[in-house]
Amino acid sequence: MAKPSSRQELIDYCKRQLGYPVLEINVADEQIEDLVDDAIQLFNERHFDGVEKVFLKYQLTQDDIDRGKARPPGASGGSQVGIASTSATTSIVGSATTFTYYENSNYLQVPPDVIGVEKVFQFNDTVGSGMWNVKYQFFLNDVFGLWGGITAASGYDMLSYSMTMSYLETMNFLLNTHKHIRFNQRQDKLYLDIDYSTVSTGEFLVIECYRAMNGTDYSRIWNDSFIKPYLTSLIKRQWGQNMMKFQGVKLPGGIELNGRQMYEDAERELEVIREKMSSTYELPPMDMIG
Repeated sequence: MAKPSSRQELIDYCKRQLGYPVLEINVADEQIEDLVDDAIQLFNERHFDGVEKVFLKYQLTQDDIDRGKARPPGASGGSQVGIASTSATTSIVGSATTFTYYENSNYLQVPPDVIGVEKVFQFNDTVGSGMWNVKYQFFLNDVFGLWGGITAASGYDMLSYSMTMSYLETMNFLLNTHKHIRFNQRQDKLYLDIDYSTVSTGEFLVIECYRAMNGTDYSRIWNDSFIKPYLTSLIKRQWGQNMMKFQGVKLPGGIELNGRQMYEDAERELEVIREKMSSTYELPPMDMIG
């Protein structure tokens, strides 16, 4: 099928590109499965079509708050739940001194398919709360005046409303700073550096993040214009690597196997594909934009 829509159809497509069934592809099925995983991993981590921006909602539990409130041994307040210690010994003027470091476990467990976190939306992004929220009071008292400004000469206009909202956003930015977060996709943990005494069990957090696309939910991944030639060249390189041990062996009819040449050709193809991906399909670093 020229437009593969599944993992196996993609494998069959790549094998046909290499000459199957006219030629026997000397690559084990297990090797091909590994190469498919490698291609998908690179696609998810480097290709801008390999991820999707999502907003995940998470409800805080008491365990999350307990980990966030944990304190080192001997510190006042909190417990020692989730505290990890690391010791380092340093020689100073002939004597050995040991320093002990403590690391808090103020993290949230995130799904393994999340490969990047942009931010956690502010959960106290209002000036005031409840009925005393400034935005709520402004809308409650002046919405009819705003409507009058649209329909008549009296009342407010949209410019005044926009300026007021901008001013409130500035106040919110100064009074409610954004939360510091730390994330590494190899850990599957989102560290949230906040005062955990300000949150309670059952509150929701909204996390803006990037999630890896998977072929189970999105079958068009298998027909991607990057994955098809990239996987084909990966299989070709593996084929050449497998055949290197037969270098110089002549087959009936005088045909001589040349696995090294096949391997080197595939390496050149992969280099071209990766270079094209970096210049065409990969988002540039922020300091290179502009």
